[in-house]
Amino acid sequence: MSDKKLDTPNETVGLGRRRFINTAALAGLTVGVAACNDKPAAAPAAAPAAPAPAPAPTAHAGANVHLKPGELDTYYGLWSGGHTGDMRVLGLPSGRELLRIPCFVPDALVGWGITNESKAVMGTKPDGHLRYTVGDTHHTHASYKDGNYDGRYAWINDKINSRIARIRLDYFVCDKITTLPNVQGFHGIFPDKRDPVDPAINYTTRVFCGGEFGIPLPNTGTEDHTKYRSLFSCVDAETMEVRWQVLIDGNCDLVATSFDGKLAATNQYNTEMGAHYEDMMSAERDACLFFNIARIEEAVKAGKFKTIGSSKVPVVDGTIEANKDPKTALTAYVSVPKNPHGVNASPDQKYFICAGKLSPTVTVIELAKVLDWFDGKSEKLDDAIVAEVEVGLGPLHTAFDGRGNAFTTLFLDSQVVKWNIDKAIAFHKGDKNAKYVVDRLDVHYQPGHINASQSETIAADGKYLAVGCKFSKDRFLPVGPLHAENEQLIDISGEKMVLLADHPVRGEPHDFIIFKRDLVKPKQVYDLDHHPLAIKDPKESGVFRSGKKVTVKLTSQAPAFSMREFKVKKGDEVTLILTNLDKIEDLTHGFAIPNYNVNFIVNPQETASVTFVADQPGVFWCYCTHFCHALHLEMRTRMIVEA
Repeated sequence: MSDKKLDTPNETVGLGRRRFINTAALAGLTVGVAACNDKPAAAPAAAPAAPAPAPAPTAHAGANVHLKPGELDTYYGLWSGGHTGDMRVLGLPSGRELLRIPCFVPDALVGWGITNESKAVMGTKPDGHLRYTVGDTHHTHASYKDGNYDGRYAWINDKINSRIARIRLDYFVCDKITTLPNVQGFHGIFPDKRDPVDPAINYTTRVFCGGEFGIPLPNTGTEDHTKYRSLFSCVDAETMEVRWQVLIDGNCDLVATSFDGKLAATNQYNTEMGAHYEDMMSAERDACLFFNIARIEEAVKAGKFKTIGSSKVPVVDGTIEANKDPKTALTAYVSVPKNPHGVNASPDQKYFICAGKLSPTVTVIELAKVLDWFDGKSEKLDDAIVAEVEVGLGPLHTAFDGRGNAFTTLFLDSQVVKWNIDKAIAFHKGDKNAKYVVDRLDVHYQPGHINASQSETIAADGKYLAVGCKFSKDRFLPVGPLHAENEQLIDISGEKMVLLADHPVRGEPHDFIIFKRDLVKPKQVYDLDHHPLAIKDPKESGVFRSGKKVTVKLTSQAPAFSMREFKVKKGDEVTLILTNLDKIEDLTHGFAIPNYNVNFIVNPQETASVTFVADQPGVFWCYCTHFCHALHLEMRTRMIVEA
C-alpha cells in the first residue's frame, strides 16, 4: 500500500481544506491497517496531477430537477430501503419517491404481511405467523435482455435472514421470496446478462448471490472459526429455486456479471476468514473471485457435488486447492488490494473494477485475460490486472458514463472522483503523462454506493449520477439524534460534475439502479382472471360456513361493498375474500376491521384475503381506508360477531 500523498503538485500552496482532509485521513488509514503483518506489496502508481476542485459550473439546460406540474421524470430509480426491508421507486431527475414496494417486512399501508397472499410470499411458521418481521435490504438489480434492462424483474436481498425477493415490474409488487440454505449475511446480488453456453438465450436466467459471513457447514455452535465457510449461490430467475452453490475460500461481498454470461465475480474483503476485527486485516491483499459459470453447471450435471445438512442444493468445490489447473478450474482468485468494497462491470463489456477501501486504489481487471487463464493461455492469473492506480482515500463503488469514464466514491475524502479507464491503463503501463483523473466533486458526507443512468448496461448514457452519502450533518434541518441520510444527484453530461440536488432519506438505503422510463411498461389495472379467489359478480357475495370455518365473500365498487353487513359467531375462523370490481385506473379500495388487526388494500380488479379468529363479540364497522369517492366515508359494512 502506498504511503505517498495524494495531493497534486499544481494545487494551491498551503494547507487548504482538501489537503488537510487528505493528510489527516491518510494518517488515520495508516494506523487502521497497522495489523497487516505480511510483506508489503509493491506500491501502486501514484495518481497523476489533477486540479483542485473548482467552483461548480452551470449545469446543462436539460438537468433541471424541478419538473413542472404534470411533467414526468425521464428515468426510474429502484433503491434499496435498508432496514425498512422494502424497495423504493423514485422518479429521476426529480428524486420524487413514487412507491415503496414491501418485501421482507410487514407494511400497514397495503396490508403486506396481513393478507394471506402476502404471507404466502413472505413465509410463515407452522402456526401461521410470519417467519420474520425484520429485514435489511442492500442491493437491487434488474433483469437484462441484449445487454440492457428488459423491464421484467428486479431482485433485492435481505442481508439479515439470507433471503432474495423478486419484484414483478409489470405491477411493481414482490411475488416470490427465497431463503438461501447454509448462508448467513447474504450481501451481493447480480443477475446474469445472457446464457454462458446457448447464444440464443440473450436474457437473464440466473441471479447470483454472495454469502458474506462464514459459518460452520452444517451450522453447529462451534467457537472454532477456522471451520467457518462461505458459499456463493445461483438462483433460477423464473422459479426462484436455488440451482447450485459453490464452496469458496474467503467470503463474498458484492457481485458482478459479464455481458457474455460466462463470468460472475465477487470481491472478497476477508480472505483470512477472521472472526475478529484485527484478524480480518492480517493479509496484505485480498481477492476478486471469478466463477466460470458453464464449468460449474457441467460439474453439477456430472454429479461432482455434495450437499450440506438438510439442503438438497448441489454444492461444488470452488476452493483454491481444488482449482489449481486452469483448464478444469471452476474458480479463479485475482489478487487485489486490501479490503475491496465493490466490483462493477464496465458498459464496454471489457472490465471489472474493484475498489480498495483500505488502499487508495482502484483495480481494473480485463475479463478476456481471465478467460485466457481459464483456457490455459495465460500462466499468471494476475496478468488480468491491467491497471491499479490511486484515485483517493477510501474508494468504494464505481459507476460509468458509457464514454470511457468511471466514477468512484471516496468514503474518507467525501468525494466522487471521475477517472478515465483507458488513461489509467496507459498510466499503469508506464505512460506517466496519462492524466487519468478527470474531475473531483465534494459530496456530503462519506459516500457509499453510487450509480449512474443505465450505468451497467450497454446503453450507459452518462446523464445523471446518484450517490448515497451515509452522513448528512449540516445539510438538513436537525430532527434529533437520528439524522437523515443524504442522496445526492449529480449531472455528469459534461466534463465537470455538477451537483444538482440533495434528498434526505430515512436510513439506511444502499444500492440502486437508474434506467430510462420507456424500458418498463407498468400495468394500471389487474387482470381479474389472474386471481383464483376472485369474486367476479357481486351476486356471488355471501357468508359460507363449514363447521367453525367461515368464508366471507365481498366485492367493492365505489362507493359500496357488496354486503351491507355480515354475521359470524364468536370463535369462528373467518377467511374474508375481497375483490375490487372497479376497472378505473387509480381507484383503489381499502378494508379495515377495528380491533382485529386487519387493514389491506385491493387495487382495481385485484383480489386479496385475510384469515382471523372472531374472538371478540360485538359490532365492528369495516370501512374503506383508501379515499375512493365523494361518498368514501359512507363506504362501510358491519361485521356482527354473535356471542
